[in-house]
Amino acid sequence: MSVKSEDVEKFLDGNPGFAKNYFAKKLKPGAVASVMGIPESKVDLESFKEISQVEEGEMFFDLIKDMQENVNMEKVIFKILKRISALIHADRCSLFMYRQRNGIAELATRLFDVNTTAKLEECMVPPDSEIVFPLDIGIVGHVAQTKKPINVKDVNESSHFSSFVDELTEYTTRNVLAAPVMNGKDVVAVIMAINKTTGPYFTDEDEDLFLKYLKVGTLNLKIYHLSYLHNCETRKGQLLLWSANKVFEELTDIERQFHKALYTVRAYLNCDRYSVGLLDMTKEKEFFDIWPVLMGEQAPYSGPVTPDGREINFYKVIDYILHGKEEIKVIPNPPADHWALVSGLPTYVAESGFICNIMNAAAEEMFTFQTEPLDDRGWTIKNVLSLPIVNKKEEIVGVATFYNRKDGKPFDEQDEQLMEALTQFLGWSALNPDTYDKMNKLENRKDIAQDMVLYHVKCRDDEIQNVLKTREIYGREPRDCEEDELWQILKKELPGPTKFEIYEFRFSDFDCTEMDLVMCGIQMYYEVGVVKKFQIPQEVLVRFMYSVSKGYRRITYHNWRHGFNVGQTMFTLLTTGKLKRYYTDLEVMAMITAGFLHDIDHRGTNNLYQVKSQNPLAKLHGSSILERHHLEFGKFLLADETLNIFQNLNRRQTEHVFHLIDIAIIATDLALYFKKRTMFQKIVDLSETYEDEKKWVDFMSLETTRKEIVMAMMMTACDLSAITKPWEVQSKVALSVAAEFWEQGDLERTVLEQQPIPMMDRNKAAELPKLQCGFIDFVCTFVYKEFSRFHPSIQPMFDGILNNRKEWKALQEAYEAKLKAAEEAAKAKQEAAAAKHATNNNASGGSSGSKTCSIC
Repeated sequence: MSVKSEDVEKFLDGNPGFAKNYFAKKLKPGAVASVMGIPESKVDLESFKEISQVEEGEMFFDLIKDMQENVNMEKVIFKILKRISALIHADRCSLFMYRQRNGIAELATRLFDVNTTAKLEECMVPPDSEIVFPLDIGIVGHVAQTKKPINVKDVNESSHFSSFVDELTEYTTRNVLAAPVMNGKDVVAVIMAINKTTGPYFTDEDEDLFLKYLKVGTLNLKIYHLSYLHNCETRKGQLLLWSANKVFEELTDIERQFHKALYTVRAYLNCDRYSVGLLDMTKEKEFFDIWPVLMGEQAPYSGPVTPDGREINFYKVIDYILHGKEEIKVIPNPPADHWALVSGLPTYVAESGFICNIMNAAAEEMFTFQTEPLDDRGWTIKNVLSLPIVNKKEEIVGVATFYNRKDGKPFDEQDEQLMEALTQFLGWSALNPDTYDKMNKLENRKDIAQDMVLYHVKCRDDEIQNVLKTREIYGREPRDCEEDELWQILKKELPGPTKFEIYEFRFSDFDCTEMDLVMCGIQMYYEVGVVKKFQIPQEVLVRFMYSVSKGYRRITYHNWRHGFNVGQTMFTLLTTGKLKRYYTDLEVMAMITAGFLHDIDHRGTNNLYQVKSQNPLAKLHGSSILERHHLEFGKFLLADETLNIFQNLNRRQTEHVFHLIDIAIIATDLALYFKKRTMFQKIVDLSETYEDEKKWVDFMSLETTRKEIVMAMMMTACDLSAITKPWEVQSKVALSVAAEFWEQGDLERTVLEQQPIPMMDRNKAAELPKLQCGFIDFVCTFVYKEFSRFHPSIQPMFDGILNNRKEWKALQEAYEAKLKAAEEAAKAKQEAAAAKHATNNNASGGSSGSKTCSIC
């Protein structure tokens, strides 16, 4: 009869006294040598107890040796778990590592289902197959929370047991023995043994043995944890040190600052790839971008916004590729479907300000990451860590997103802290370029202010006597006179409305002195009735108009005469053109004032030249450079109490006036002209649908946005009005404009060493008629055609431009005919020369017997 091992085990378990006596017996050296696999001559043991102690000692020695040799933590813990599984007869053991992501603690499987016959490769859990326990779920979560070991004899009687892993693995858990691994007060991991194979549950002896071996495992995990923390702190120190070095090396530009810092610290980031999206910091839109929304042509923006209310717009993405061959890609104005943005994660981070740590991008439901490879090397997104870059004002200036930790594991709490330290540092360092930018602007403002002080001078007391002759009449200064006394002088000095035809579209300043134009400007304020209504001090009005005339530089075209002509055309459009009926007197005053100020302190060169020549104006103003300067200079004059014609308006009236002046002057930038054309045309079309004129006027009077659009187009019509004047005026003005353009072309050729465009090249002056025809067709005709359709009383301007086009076209055709005739003459001369040359050749070649046939 054969005896099975199960029978022996059953007998020994049922007779512990016999088992104890049996294993305490002394053994023969031959039996010991056979059990231990050593020569009999080296046997110095006599019992099974001593044999087991030697085997246990050898195992601990191997473990300590592995730890000393820096063998990876998983291998050491795997050996311990195999030993535990054998000693306490556990069906399997597992290691759960503690970590935090997004501020939430969790346990993740690192070694799973370790038993006596398992292999390390089979039990190692790859990052994309982890089973994750929040601390409020399962027995392991309970152990991590309480930080105490637990022996659950029947999981069905435990309120902490969760069956989701059993359901996932199709396994049945009956009993559990689990204990935390601590580093001081911090949980590092939880080790768990499940299902006693030789009994209904784990005994107290099993628990003692489990905790005994766990001490060695705890030592190993502590070493691993402390080494990892040390490595993280070292990386963080190096990262901040190098980024600080580069941040303070570059103070001028936030993009270059971020780029230098992030590229320098790439070795310490422990990821395959990272991208930085820089956010547009614009908080308020320009009026010409708001108009389409107010007109109902565009839906209001309803997309995500940053916590401070800015529309989320990534104007640049910098992509750092660290896997394989290092590469940096800069993508300005990235499309919404760019791989770094298409998931929606950077937008969410910019909107919420949250740190987002995603362990498995492919399984993520909230964000849609690209699953196919992003390059020809097969690189795919596995895990992601995204953080906001916040400046000292708590504004999100960008989003940094890191992809795929290099060891394949998800980003953890230490990675979050390290990356957060970097992004916080970068955000705070943004103060440097901000401060530098402010200092730069102050320096530019100072230069411009000095230039203005040197060049532009307010109306002096002796100059005002050219208009207000109070010394001659009253023997006093204007400031010492009553308003009625000043009015009596002005009634005599002002030219009145008819002398210079200020109500006519055909007005010409050729017969006027510059002082006459100042007088006419003052007259216009009286004609529209705003002097008395808004209590404009008459001395202030005179000083203002005189100072405006002096504010224009004595240049070829954009001088005081041009400034006055624009103001006069605005006055004429409002009165003779009957556009005044849509506007209040306050608005009329603002529009006429804007007309006079619109080109003040013009330099005779355009916006592009300011940029090319690196003029301080170009550094101060990003767009509509000269227009913004004219606006600021006009406000600079009006800020002086002795020139402020709006000084008696209340705060609300003043704000409204300056709002209109802002729009009116900036609207003279022809670069914006094409943005407002369609909107204006729709207003004209709408006006034709109204049969009752009064209803249309009432409707328009209440439509603030439409009134602003019409006003902006009026400013364009005024600015270009020279093209509508009678031919004898227009032809001379066109030469003045061309002369100024040629002067700029000379500067471009000599100072900038660049070839000017044909319009500014005096060597191509003969092409002026052709250029004028093109300008009329492409830019001007639309304005006056639509205004004549809008208000038939403005038809004279449209007629004027059509007539002038005919004149320019005739000159163009004459020039082209002359050019063609010259070319034909040159060609005929060339052919005659060739024929003569051929005849000479025939004559010289006759003696040699050669024969040449020449057909002429």
